Amino acid sequence: MAKRKKPKKFDADAEVRAIARERVGTVKPGQVIVPKDQRKPKHKQDPLADPDAVS
Repeated sequence: MAKRKKPKKFDADAEVRAIARERVGTVKPGQVIVPKDQRKPKHKQDPLADPDAVS
C-alpha cells in the first residue's frame, strides 16, 4: 500500500520570496551562463597524450 505524502512544513521566508516574485517578477541573473560548447577549456591538453585524441 502506498504511503500518503507528508504535507510540507510552512516556510515564511519562501512564502515572502514567492509573493515578491509575483509583484516584481523574476530577477535577472547576475552572470550570463555561456553554453558548454562555447566555453574555454579549463585545463590544457596533455601534449604526451594519445595524438589521435587531440581535437
